[in-house]
Amino acid sequence: MEAKMKGEENLGAVVAHVLAFPCPAQGHVNSMLKVAQLLALHDVRVTFVNTDYVHNRLVRFGDIDTLLASYPTLQFKTISDCFTEEDHPGIGDRVGDVINSINLHAKPLLRDILLTQKVTCLIADGVFGSLTNILARQLGITIIHFRAVSACSIWSYLCSPKLLECNELPIRGDEDMDRIICNTPGMENLLRCRDLPSMFRPNRKGHLMSIDSVVFQTQQSLQADAFILNTFEDLEIPVLSQMRLHFPKLFTIGPLHHHLNLRKSEANKASLPNDTNSLKGNLFPVDRSCMVWLDDQPERSVIYVSFGSVALITREELLEIWYGLVNSKKRFLWVMRPHMITGKVGEDQIPVELEEGTKDRGFMAEWTPQDEVLRHKAIGGFLTHSGWNSTLESIEAGVPMICWPYFADQQINSRFVSEVWKLGLDMKDVCDRNIVENIVNDLMVHRQEEFLKSAQKMATLAHKSVIEGGSSYCNLDDLIHYIKSTTLKNY
Repeated sequence: MEAKMKGEENLGAVVAHVLAFPCPAQGHVNSMLKVAQLLALHDVRVTFVNTDYVHNRLVRFGDIDTLLASYPTLQFKTISDCFTEEDHPGIGDRVGDVINSINLHAKPLLRDILLTQKVTCLIADGVFGSLTNILARQLGITIIHFRAVSACSIWSYLCSPKLLECNELPIRGDEDMDRIICNTPGMENLLRCRDLPSMFRPNRKGHLMSIDSVVFQTQQSLQADAFILNTFEDLEIPVLSQMRLHFPKLFTIGPLHHHLNLRKSEANKASLPNDTNSLKGNLFPVDRSCMVWLDDQPERSVIYVSFGSVALITREELLEIWYGLVNSKKRFLWVMRPHMITGKVGEDQIPVELEEGTKDRGFMAEWTPQDEVLRHKAIGGFLTHSGWNSTLESIEAGVPMICWPYFADQQINSRFVSEVWKLGLDMKDVCDRNIVENIVNDLMVHRQEEFLKSAQKMATLAHKSVIEGGSSYCNLDDLIHYIKSTTLKNY
C-alpha cells in the first residue's frame, strides 16, 4: 500500500506533456482538439500542432483566445505544409495532397518541436502513422495514434489484405457493386462492395490517398503504443472485439463532443462555454441566425441538411436534392458551404419554384453550430454525408438520418446507420428528386416513430458511455493514467 501511494504521488508530481498532431481537415482538427481539452482538464500539458493554413483559419473562426484563456496548459504551434498561398489546395476534397506533402516533408519540423518543447507523448492522427512512429522511436517517447473515423472503417482497411487474398477485391466495376463481402470478421455478409470505403472503388471521388497508402498508414497504428477512437463500446462492439485481437491498447472515448461537455461540468469549469461557437475548432465562420429560425418551427418538423466540410456536389445533384426537399413539403435547414457546388460559371440561375419553396419552408446557411442544431427540438431528421463526427453528433442527439455519403469512411458508416443500428435510411449512389422526396417523407412521417425509437435508444447508450462508470468515461481515465505513467517511467 505504501509503495502504491508513493507511486501515485510521483505520478502527480511529474507533468505529462503531449504533442497533439491532427490531420489538417475540419473534422479531424475538431475532434483532436476535444481530445486535447479533455487531457488539459486533467493536468496534462498539451502542445497542439497545426499547419499554418489551418491555424490561421482556426484563429479567424475558432475563438483561440477563449480556448487559451480557459486552458492554461494548452498551447499552439504551427508547421508548414509546404504549399504556397497561391497554390494551396485548402481543406476541401484535396486534403489528400496536403497529407502526402506532410508525410514527405514534416519530419524535421515536428522533430524540432518535440525536442524544444520536451514532449513526453505524441498523439498523432493515424494518417501520419509511419512518420510519427519513426519520430517517437528515435526520441524515445510514447506514441499514440488517434483516428477521427469509425472503428468499422479502420477494420475494413485492416481486412483488405485478406480480401485481396480471397479474391473479394479488387472491385471490378459498376456491375460488381452489389456483391456481398464475406471475409471481414465482425461484419460478415453485411457489406456490399458499394459499402466499402470509397478508396476501394475503381473510380473514387476526391483527392484522397490511394487505398495502398491508406492501408499502409493504418497498419502502422498496430505498431503504436496505444490507439484512440472516437466511438463507444455499445455502438461498435463486434468490430472493436476483433480489433482488440490486434491492437495492444485500444481506448474508445467517444462521443467526444458530449464527453467533453460532461467533463467540463464535472470539473466545475463554469467559465468554459458549452454548446456555443467557442472552442469548437471551426475552420469556417458560423451563422447563428439559423437558431432563431429554428426557434419558430414546430417540434420535430425540420430536416437538417449538411454534407460536411469536404464534399463537393454538382449542380445537377444540387437541383435533384433541392427539388426533392421542396416537393416533400417538409421544412428544411440546409448548410450551403461556399465553393461546395461544382459546375460552369454562370450556371447559377435557380428555378423559381425552388426559390419559392425555400422561402416558404427553408433556411440556407453557410455554416452552422451543428451539435446545437441537432439538439434543437425542431429537428426531426438529418440528411447527412455520413462523416463520422456528424454521425456521432446525430446519434448523441437522438436524430434519425438519411445518408448520402461522399467518400472515405462515409460509405461504410451509412451502411451501419441503416442496416446495423437501424437509425435511418441509406441513399448512397442515388440522386433523384423523387427518391429524395419519398425518403424524406419516410423518415419524417411514415416511419418517424420507428426511427425515433431506435435513435433515442442509441442516444441513451451514448450518454451512459460518458457518465461516471460508463465505458468511455473509464477508458478516458485509463488513457490519462497510461499517459502519466509512461511519462513517469521515462522521466
